[in-house]
Amino acid sequence: MTYPAESGVHAPHAPLTQYYPDESQRRGWVRRMFDDTAADYDRVERFVGFGSGSWYRGMALKRAGLQAGMRVLDVGVGTGLVTRQIVPIVGAAELVTGVDPSPGMLGNARVPAGVRLVRGGAETLPFASDSFDFVTMGFALRHIADLSIAFRECCRVLRPGGRFCILEITQPESKMQAALLKGYLRGLVPWLARLTSRNTQTPVVWNYYYDTIAACAPPHEVLDTLRAAGFGAADRHVEKAIFSEYRADKPAR
Repeated sequence: MTYPAESGVHAPHAPLTQYYPDESQRRGWVRRMFDDTAADYDRVERFVGFGSGSWYRGMALKRAGLQAGMRVLDVGVGTGLVTRQIVPIVGAAELVTGVDPSPGMLGNARVPAGVRLVRGGAETLPFASDSFDFVTMGFALRHIADLSIAFRECCRVLRPGGRFCILEITQPESKMQAALLKGYLRGLVPWLARLTSRNTQTPVVWNYYYDTIAACAPPHEVLDTLRAAGFGAADRHVEKAIFSEYRADKPAR
């Protein structure tokens, strides 16, 4: 589907030219990096989640309104970290679909039997309108090429009254907390990745991970973009100063 120009954020951050030369090269670079390092992703993510990733994701989904029996789309499913928490809540793996542009990530996904995995991007979701009760995007917002179009696509595939939940890491407001986050994600995590990973590019991915956090559009712009994309009520819940949960509703007809 082609969308007209609208207000809101498009690219989630300016080009990071230390990794790729310009915006036109970003999508391909990101996909290649995730393809190449997918086998190491879950191992390193345990450090990033401070040991509480699974518990936190489940609680955040429940706070956003995920309930038993809902049909769910996990956008940017990756290796299935969020999907593995969705299935016990909704009660059946067959209710859950994951979509991701990276063949490497999909090939390394560990999800319960019955979950449907589909290759595709957030800006062109390969699903009919009004198909899902709940759409989630777990820590993928910073890697999307155009947030305005992606959010409109997420709104399109939701049924009227459906819920959208974005989980993301954002810069804390405190300068001290921001410095600690940088030291951890830009220093310690890449060092641990070098020690534990099979692919030499894995530390680069985690350096990039922090740099996208530092450069990402601020929360108020993300909320404005959600509203401009057609969502009604949109808010942000924050845990431990860095874990942002953006929640929004598709208006009922």
